[in-house]
Amino acid sequence: MCGIVGYTGNKNATEILMKGLKSLEYRGYDSAGVAVFTGSKIKTVKEKGRLKNLKAMLLETSVEGNTGIGHTRWATHGVPSDINSHPHTSEDGKIAVVHNGIIENYEELRVMLKSKGYTFKSETDTEVIPHLIDMYYDGDVFCAVKKAVSHLDGSYALGVICENEPDKLIAVRNRSPLIIGAGEGENFIASDIPAVLPYTRNVFFLDDGEIAVITKGSVNIYDSDGQAVEKLPETVNLSETAAQKGGYEHFMLKEIHEQPKAVADTLRSRISNGKNVKFDGFDAETVTGFEKICIVACGTAYHAGLVGKMVIEKLAKVPTDVELASEFRYNEPLLDNNMLVIAISQSGETADTLAGVRLAKEKGAYVLAITNVAGSSISREADNVFYTYAGPEISVASTKAYTTQLVAMYLFALFLAESRKTLKPTELDIVKNELLNMPETLESVLELEGEIKRLSKEIYKETDMYFLGRGLDYKAAMEGSLKLKEISYIHSETYAGGELKHGPIALIEEGTVVIAISTNKEICAKMDSNIKEVTARGAYTVVFANESTATQHKECSDIITMPEVNPLLTPITSAVPLQLLAYYVAYNKGEAIDKPRNLAKSVTVE
Repeated sequence: MCGIVGYTGNKNATEILMKGLKSLEYRGYDSAGVAVFTGSKIKTVKEKGRLKNLKAMLLETSVEGNTGIGHTRWATHGVPSDINSHPHTSEDGKIAVVHNGIIENYEELRVMLKSKGYTFKSETDTEVIPHLIDMYYDGDVFCAVKKAVSHLDGSYALGVICENEPDKLIAVRNRSPLIIGAGEGENFIASDIPAVLPYTRNVFFLDDGEIAVITKGSVNIYDSDGQAVEKLPETVNLSETAAQKGGYEHFMLKEIHEQPKAVADTLRSRISNGKNVKFDGFDAETVTGFEKICIVACGTAYHAGLVGKMVIEKLAKVPTDVELASEFRYNEPLLDNNMLVIAISQSGETADTLAGVRLAKEKGAYVLAITNVAGSSISREADNVFYTYAGPEISVASTKAYTTQLVAMYLFALFLAESRKTLKPTELDIVKNELLNMPETLESVLELEGEIKRLSKEIYKETDMYFLGRGLDYKAAMEGSLKLKEISYIHSETYAGGELKHGPIALIEEGTVVIAISTNKEICAKMDSNIKEVTARGAYTVVFANESTATQHKECSDIITMPEVNPLLTPITSAVPLQLLAYYVAYNKGEAIDKPRNLAKSVTVE
């Protein structure tokens, strides 16, 4: 999410910053900007839209110097605009900052800074940072930055320059990546390795809480207490293309591995131990008035909605429907001002979903958008927006956007249940605590990659596969089947376990691959009966179970055992191994995984 570049040396900083930002375009962005020392002043230029817009502006404005910072912004707080673009500066323009991450307590900091006379131009969380640094600045920018970041809660990677100390570039990391490229008579900072590879292969990897003071001839790194940290640069042996993918062969695999962080970012500041869930822009009075909920979405987002329906009804006891957005308008839905319509779209531009939003508004329903893109059409037209902080997805097949949509559904269901007091706080706390632990749980799930890689070699030559599940496992199976179809082009169908006998079992013959999801101990005996039914007819049956259900399934060809979680949360943990299975099946087939045929990332036609 977003891209940071910084340079100090003897070359034209603007050219290096623009080249570095170009190499980070894969991270996704909606605006860009640079701040460069030109003589004795910092000059800041920033533009909404693609880098070509910024480049055109720089051709009209002379911005030349030897030290500067640059940024490509993926909007979170505040819509994409020139004003919300980075770098952000202090009121006198003498301090400039670029920032990746989320400042959770920015609203409280804004109030405090306004009380001290500071004014704000943007809607962003970032703008508090240059004002904080300015508040503490007394001639030493390092000390001012160190004091300023001690007030920040959240995730942040920062690049800072100060007009009074033109030879210095300050870098800070906390839960958001930032590296330092060490050159000969020049040094760099960047949010990812590709930006520095044309100039150096020697890289310092900053750890959380570390602050670096960088000049063209030196790199000094300190911990949060200001104590010097001894650290040597590491040599990076990656091509520029491979580095964009973080060393992974495909963006999809990189994005699968980014899910623990994406989930953590989406949870952060919205849920914490011992406190009620915060759901952006909603209060208890608003949500208690809804008599019915309708979720509208397409594809993967629709599958997140199916999980959401079950969770909302289980926890909050509110009747909930789920509609395919492409069918929604033509079903003449019964909508009124007592209904909440939830529109789920990764891009916020899905044409069918946007049409559904407009119809819901026309009929008087209240519309909540769940999207990953600030300033998108759906986010602008909805009454309220919840942003999933998955960051940009480059691969067409959705992975981390899906798991963060699931998280959004759980957070909303918990918020609704707390507001309507439908369950005891102790019952809700059990779910909340496990949801808080989900990033660590997903790290454990990713350790199954070797097993899934092995399994994929057994089945990748098949032309047909079938997925089975019951309850929430059935919804998880639907998404797993879709992933397999999208990138491996293998025909795949999903059935509820109990429906096998009503027709689909006729398709099972010797060697047919059946993927069964079984994570609920209460119904795993029923699921085991379905597994035995297909096994008896010669199916090659693979079971994705967890620790409590794995022992129940003895008559299967293979079993993958996932970590134990609350039965309500299993769709999140099931998603990751099923994504990995689809990935490695497609990999073994030699398919174009990131750009599957006939598919687009954002479907903007109906």
